[in-house]
Amino acid sequence: MQIALTLVGPEADQVQAALGRLPQALAAAKARVKEPRPLGPGAVDLAVEADDLAAVRAAALAAVEGLAVDLCAQPWNGRRKKLLVADMDSTIINVECLDELADFAGKKAEVSAITERAMRGELEFEGALRERVAMLKGLPVADLQLAYDQRVRLNPGARTFVRTMAANGARCWLVSGGFTFFTSRVAAAAGFHADRANTLGEAAGALDGTVGEPILGREAKLAALKEQAAASGLDLTETLAIGDGANDLAMIGAAGLGVAYRAKPIVAEQADAKVDHADLTALLYFQGYAAADFVTD
Repeated sequence: MQIALTLVGPEADQVQAALGRLPQALAAAKARVKEPRPLGPGAVDLAVEADDLAAVRAAALAAVEGLAVDLCAQPWNGRRKKLLVADMDSTIINVECLDELADFAGKKAEVSAITERAMRGELEFEGALRERVAMLKGLPVADLQLAYDQRVRLNPGARTFVRTMAANGARCWLVSGGFTFFTSRVAAAAGFHADRANTLGEAAGALDGTVGEPILGREAKLAALKEQAAASGLDLTETLAIGDGANDLAMIGAAGLGVAYRAKPIVAEQADAKVDHADLTALLYFQGYAAADFVTD
């Protein structure tokens, strides 16, 4: 089979160092490598002939260990995906919105500790969400806009990533265990076609400590991926999912390409690829886009 092996890193010399290590490693995996094709600064594509994708991925990962390089090994055919489903908090944006709201309520330490455990898969997501939202009871609704304006930023490469996929015909969905107040704004800023998330209860201009039911969590994210693929007439192999926490695992596992971004260990271990060093444009390089194809402002 023909395999696409893509290397991406913030420092071109690190990527070149990785290229120097790969021939011997891939030869041991009984793989034949064609001439590297530059995709952009710090991004290189290799066409690899091999029978065992898992062996190629393992050999390449071992070869680049210790270098600031992200890699993706996948079948060459079908690598350009037609549906993107992305997590929001700590993936498309820089923060966990609930933790930032808790900071406005003077309870960030307590809430952040629960968030961390939930994202690591140590707590059931739905119960952890209800517990954290209850701690926000009485927070003025106006503070949500303050939190968005003062704290929320798109992660590097997010807007280029989403807009480039959209410009090339992919449907792009932001699906979050967070809240619609934030997903609606982030989706518009990054260029998503639609968003889906939880809702916060409010009364008399303040949060009432409740979250709308049913809660959008791990299984709901998977359902959204499947639903949107079916609505577009796509096989799941034609989809891409990206996230960082345990509640993203199901959709990452089901997607044609599941990517862990700056992820918790439980997610990084199970994803098809992980991005620990490069920005979100790595997801475009993984699909074979060149820098010249990117849609930028």
